[in-house]
Amino acid sequence: MSEQHYTAGLNSARAALKKGDSVEGVWVDASRRDRRMQEILELAEAQRIPIHPVERKELDKLAPGINHQGVLVRTSAVTALSENSLPDLIAAADNPLLLILDGVQDPHNLGACLRSADAAGACAVMAPKDKSVGLTPVAIKVASGAAERVPFVQVTNLARALDSLKEQGVWIVGAAGEAESLLYDIDLTGPIAIAMGAEGSGLRRLTREHCDYLAKLPMAGEVESLNVSVAAGICLFEAVRQRLG
Repeated sequence: MSEQHYTAGLNSARAALKKGDSVEGVWVDASRRDRRMQEILELAEAQRIPIHPVERKELDKLAPGINHQGVLVRTSAVTALSENSLPDLIAAADNPLLLILDGVQDPHNLGACLRSADAAGACAVMAPKDKSVGLTPVAIKVASGAAERVPFVQVTNLARALDSLKEQGVWIVGAAGEAESLLYDIDLTGPIAIAMGAEGSGLRRLTREHCDYLAKLPMAGEVESLNVSVAAGICLFEAVRQRLG
């Protein structure tokens, strides 16, 4: 068995069980009997999914290095989509909102971005295949179920994928600290993709050149930039705020 096939953590396990897609079994810490674990067990029992009570050290072996919180759900591996899926994802969205991650390499940041994208109702998160983190077990765990709900699209050529989005009527807004415009002054009510750069280096030059707008967040303190997952959440929910208004 590959750890790639395990969903770890209480929130992620609950989301996988509620979704019900290809869940093969649940491995739980036999010594844990609290309310949250009971909910996991009840969800599994209701779907007649096999439950395997084991010692915690067995869970540690199945998902090494991951804070599994005493539960692992064996599922079909969560996989990334190709750029060929973009037209259908855009067409299926009433008013497309996408998050683009240009070179994010920390799985914790990817997981947090997926979680924010899910909360904001984004139809996809897109990233290049090269020099970017994929759907690792850590990213999936941090996403707390969002990796199973939000399509994650990995593209070979990000610039070409951005052009494809434009052809489908999606405007690209890049987050850049040196931009003249504030994010709050940009119209985010229509089909929009928000592009965030890598930790520390920001958007690559070619990505910037393919953006329709560059925008910044107002920074009142002394720090030069925000963590990419924090900035992504702010940008996504500014789009949500404008669309609700």
